[in-house]
Amino acid sequence: MINTVGDALKTIGIFNDSFPPIMDGVSLATKNYAYWLHQKGQPVCVITPKSPNYVDNEPYPIYRYASVPILGRKPYRIGLPEIDHQFKSVIDNVDFGLVHAHCPFSSGNLALTIAKKQKVPLVATFHSKYRDDFEHSVSSRFLVRQMTKRVIRFFEKADEVWIPQASVEETIREYGYKGKVEVVDNGNDFATNEPVDPIRKAVRTELSIADNEFMFLFVGQHIWEKNTRMIVEALAEIKQLPFKMFFVGTGYAAADLKELVDRLDLSSKVKFVGVITKREEIKGFYAAADLFLFPSIYDNAPLVIREAGAMHTPSILIKNSSSAENIIDNFNGFLIENSCESFAAKLRELINVPDKIEIAGLNASQTIARSWESVAEEVLDRYKRLIQRKSR
Repeated sequence: MINTVGDALKTIGIFNDSFPPIMDGVSLATKNYAYWLHQKGQPVCVITPKSPNYVDNEPYPIYRYASVPILGRKPYRIGLPEIDHQFKSVIDNVDFGLVHAHCPFSSGNLALTIAKKQKVPLVATFHSKYRDDFEHSVSSRFLVRQMTKRVIRFFEKADEVWIPQASVEETIREYGYKGKVEVVDNGNDFATNEPVDPIRKAVRTELSIADNEFMFLFVGQHIWEKNTRMIVEALAEIKQLPFKMFFVGTGYAAADLKELVDRLDLSSKVKFVGVITKREEIKGFYAAADLFLFPSIYDNAPLVIREAGAMHTPSILIKNSSSAENIIDNFNGFLIENSCESFAAKLRELINVPDKIEIAGLNASQTIARSWESVAEEVLDRYKRLIQRKSR
């Protein structure tokens, strides 16, 4: 716990532009930071944009500010804290000990403002390939460069910059950041000793997966940047083999993906489940799957790889991608070239050697699934040392 004057405890503020009901890796990281810090007795709150018709039910305070939808990127929203006077009157009365921004946009800039005003440390985690997002939304290369520079200027103002795994340093350096970075792992709320086989059998029965069928899974935003087209096209190459594929999530490419599935005559094998907000339900999908298909070269340290691994499901990933940093080919996952042909060939190979999949899944559960509780202990220790250093 972080002490200030006497025995009083100051609040840690966790800031992010997405939070449940928006379910992505950074949203889950934000939620788990807050939950486990709270569990350890540290006063904590989350600051995030409002989400219409959603009621928070967490054991710690969540302060939401005005927002509007981002066109073409449903369900994401642009936060407008500067126009939300009711929110400002509340947040001005919170006594912060440290603020941690998981996003460099509205919530991050708000964290920076509070850090300056209250003279407290600012930690900023670089989670995403922001430039890729800009390039999708903005046609001007000049504007993309300016927006990327603005992101880097934000991180340059932080007291500490954290990255979720070592390979992410290459991305932030490529964007122009020259300061120091600290590697702080993401955790996994499925990393327990709970037996997986009973969950696997029950969910496969519920999903009507036959004993001789393989189940493939993708969880994440349905966007082209994640190489989702390649997944469908590779499955079309092996459509004669016994499998079912489940896509969990949503995104701007969802409708086009469904159309592609229909056009390639895969609709009897590929199912789109939509967004799943209940963690026990998504846990069941991970446990039921034989392989997690994640050929993204867009992601930095994706949580979904670790979540799948915790449930003994190995992933197929692109060789040398950030997503694949902790994966040893044929040991705790499988690596392919960035091509449909390589993907389809790997699926054909693995379907013929199910024991190889089972061994890789067990190894994944033992090597890439660190608990959020363990991460929170490290995070709290880092917070305390930063506060002490800043107060000198």
